[in-house]
Amino acid sequence: MSNRFFFHLCRMFQTFKEWFWLERFWLPPTIKWSDLEDHDGLVFVKPSHLYMTIPYAFGLLIIRHFFEKFIATPLAKSFGIKEEVRKKITPNTVLENFFKHSTRQPSRTDIYGLAKKCNLTERQVERWFRSRRNQERPCRMKKFQEACWRFAFYLMITVAGIVFLYDKPWVYDLWEVWNDYPRQPLLPSQYWYYILEMSFYWSLIFSLGSDVKRKDFLAHVIHHLAAISLMSFSWCANYIRSGTLVMIVHDVADIWLESAKMFSYAGWKQTCNTLFLIFSTIFFISRLIIFPFWILYCTLILPLHYLEPFFSYIFLNLQLMVLQVLHLYWCYFILKMLRRCLFMKNIQDVRSEDEDEDEYEEEEEEEEEKGEITKGKETDCLKNGLGANRDLIPNGQHGH
Repeated sequence: MSNRFFFHLCRMFQTFKEWFWLERFWLPPTIKWSDLEDHDGLVFVKPSHLYMTIPYAFGLLIIRHFFEKFIATPLAKSFGIKEEVRKKITPNTVLENFFKHSTRQPSRTDIYGLAKKCNLTERQVERWFRSRRNQERPCRMKKFQEACWRFAFYLMITVAGIVFLYDKPWVYDLWEVWNDYPRQPLLPSQYWYYILEMSFYWSLIFSLGSDVKRKDFLAHVIHHLAAISLMSFSWCANYIRSGTLVMIVHDVADIWLESAKMFSYAGWKQTCNTLFLIFSTIFFISRLIIFPFWILYCTLILPLHYLEPFFSYIFLNLQLMVLQVLHLYWCYFILKMLRRCLFMKNIQDVRSEDEDEDEYEEEEEEEEEKGEITKGKETDCLKNGLGANRDLIPNGQHGH
């Protein structure tokens, strides 16, 4: 019985595989997969090449671990960023259950009810929740390490992309992107550019659970999956030339964003603001001008001079349009941060507002507690005939 089930399962998989790789889904009419077989020393793309992106992704995670430990951490310490020691909170089962199963941000009514239930003051309950939220808030060192790793990779892949593409004719003449498509052989530089980029995005997917979570977490997941899907599809359908243009246009702006984050975490606000302004300028030019009016024009309009519309042409452009919608989404956040930079003289990543507010409130709470302790000491001193500076005050005299 089990053998028959396994046989039918294999048959179903084989049928699905044959349907999935139908030439009409991937290639222009009249073109066969046999036309893209290696010959005369020319190598063509194969879907099996993409299997290597998974082990390479784990390799990048290993490299990242050692990079953050031996490069990012010492660099952070040289900027004055220290490992944070979080204040321990008093264990409270009732408050912990409410925190885990109800909400991390209790309302005034919730605080009142919890205070009564735990025989605490409302102020003590507020402090407990604030401290508990800060237990899960990522420290500045971790944020710096992540930004430093991304900066290093984007810098490396951007330099590599420029080296790979500077002498390619399709960079300067978009008509060359579609010349003799899809019978375009794969170059070694194209192979490594694609494989490294895809492996990096896979590594970001694998590290989502441990990386800092921000307000646009879902948008990041969609972006990473869309990037992997787009690169995988463009690889299998041999849209390599247009794919390399899409990648270089995206990578060139990300360097400046990650460097701005690094200096923000280090407290170099002026440098951070300058780098962020550079990033914003490059982002608007590359993703709101070059991408829609150069890349989309190349993939949407120019192919029609060579080919009739077919499935992979439509699907490719739909994915690129989804990417453009994400560009507009991030543009909204960038404009909010630019407003802070220009009018408030301070850049704060709006995706981390809740975390930063908790951090600020915790510091304010600590100052308030110190003030209360100091005030209590002063009161005790006065009761014992001592001034705030602990000098003796003669009876019947007032301190000046």
